[in-house]
Amino acid sequence: MKIAVVGTGYVGLVSGTCFAETGNTVTCVDIDKRKVDMLSNGQITIFEPGLEKLFHRNIKEDRLHFTTDLQQGIKDAKVIFLALPTPPGEDGSADLRYILKVADDLGKLMTDYKVIVDKSTVPVGTCDKVRDAIAKHATVEFDVVSNPEFLREGVAVEDFMKPDRVVIGTTSERAKKIMGDLYAPFVRQGNPIIYMDEASAELTKYAANSFLATKITFMNEIARLCELLGADVDMVRKGIGSDERIGKRFLFPGIGYGGSCFPKDVKALVKSADEVQYDFKILKAVEDVNESQKLSLLPRIHNYFGSIEGKTFALWGLAFKPNTDDIREAPALYIIDELLKAGAKVKTFDPEAMANVRALYDDKIVFVENQYDALENADALIIATEWAEFRTPDFDRIISLLPSRTIFDGRNLFELEKMQECGFHYESIGRKTISNSQPQNHQTTTNHSALKEAVI
Repeated sequence: MKIAVVGTGYVGLVSGTCFAETGNTVTCVDIDKRKVDMLSNGQITIFEPGLEKLFHRNIKEDRLHFTTDLQQGIKDAKVIFLALPTPPGEDGSADLRYILKVADDLGKLMTDYKVIVDKSTVPVGTCDKVRDAIAKHATVEFDVVSNPEFLREGVAVEDFMKPDRVVIGTTSERAKKIMGDLYAPFVRQGNPIIYMDEASAELTKYAANSFLATKITFMNEIARLCELLGADVDMVRKGIGSDERIGKRFLFPGIGYGGSCFPKDVKALVKSADEVQYDFKILKAVEDVNESQKLSLLPRIHNYFGSIEGKTFALWGLAFKPNTDDIREAPALYIIDELLKAGAKVKTFDPEAMANVRALYDDKIVFVENQYDALENADALIIATEWAEFRTPDFDRIISLLPSRTIFDGRNLFELEKMQECGFHYESIGRKTISNSQPQNHQTTTNHSALKEAVI
C-alpha cells in the first residue's frame, strides 16, 4: 500500500519507518527542509533503540522517502497519516492549528479517494473538525479516521511492530477495510484490532495515558506516606503488584513523570472535562502531586546540607526516562533550576540527552564525558534518570571520587543493604535513609515535619 505520513517528529518517523518495514511504500512529509534533507541523506533525527536499523534498510530498499512537497507526498497515497504536534495551550487545551492547516490544504490537493488518519493525540471532536476543514475544498470522496498511537519512548519500535492492540475509530466500512488490511501484518499473533466510533477512539488515548499517570502518582503518594510511617515502598509495591487486578507495571516510585505524553494528555483531558462543566478532581490532583514530586529531593538536600550555596552536585540523568533523548518536562530540569537558584553548581551526564540540555543551559552547568567525571569535586550525587548503566556502577570508583559518599536517588536504583555496606549516606524515594558520618550542617535525625510540609 502507498502511504503518506505528514510530520516527521517522533510519532511520524517511527510510524513511517515501521509501515515501510512491512512492505508499504511510505512518503514522509515535513515543512522543515533541513530535517527532510538530513533524513533523505540517511541521517536519523531522533534517538530510539532499534529505529536506525529499520530506517536505513527501508531507505536502501526504496520504500521510505522524504519530501517538503505536500502535493507530491500525497499524490499516490491511499492513506494519509497526520502525525503533527498538538502542543498544550496556556489553558491546557490541545493546539490543533497544525492539523487543521494541513487538513485545509489536503482538501485543495486531493484528486481521488483517500483515508485521512489522525495519528496525533487529539481531543474528542477533532475528526469532525478535520472532516469539515477538508470538505470546504474537496471535490472527491474521503474518510477521516482516528488511530491513536500507544508508543512508549525507548521501546517504540517494538510497540509499533507488536502492538498490544490497535484502536481504529471510524464509522466507514470502506475505511475500516483499508485500515484493517494495513494493520494486519502487525497483529498476526492475535492481538486485537478494536474498531469503534471516532469520538471513543479519541478519548481512549487520553484515558489510557491519564490512567497510567494516575497510577504512577498514586505510588508516589504511597512512597511519601512510607517515608513518614517508616514503611518500605519496595515491599508495598511488591505486595500490591502481585494482585492481577492491579499489575506490576507503573508502580515504581520516583521523582515524577515527564515526557511529551503524560503531562500534555492529562492537561488536555482536564480541559475537555472543564469544557463540558465536569470537575475532573482526580486528574487535577494528579497534576498537583506530580509537579511537587519533581522537586521532592530538594527538601532532603537542603535538610542534609543546611545551605547548598557554593556546593557542587553531580547529576546522573537528564532525559525524562531512559533510552530516549527527550527532555520535555524532565524532572532533572526542575532540579537543575532549583539548584542554580540556590547558588549551587551542577555537573551532569546523560548518555543521550546532553545536547538537548546544553541548548537550554549553555555554560550555566558543566557537561562531562562520562558518569564518573561528574563526581570529581562534587559534594553529592543526584540520580534523576534510571539509565541501565547507572544501575550497577563501580562503587569503589564512586567512593574514590566522591569522598562524602552522599547520594540522593530519585529512581531507587540501589539496594539499601549495598549502600549500608559501602558506607554511603543514601536517600531514596519511599525507603529508609541510610546514614554515614554527618556533614557539619546535617541534622542528625530526619526532620519529618519538614518533609511532610514539603510534600503536602
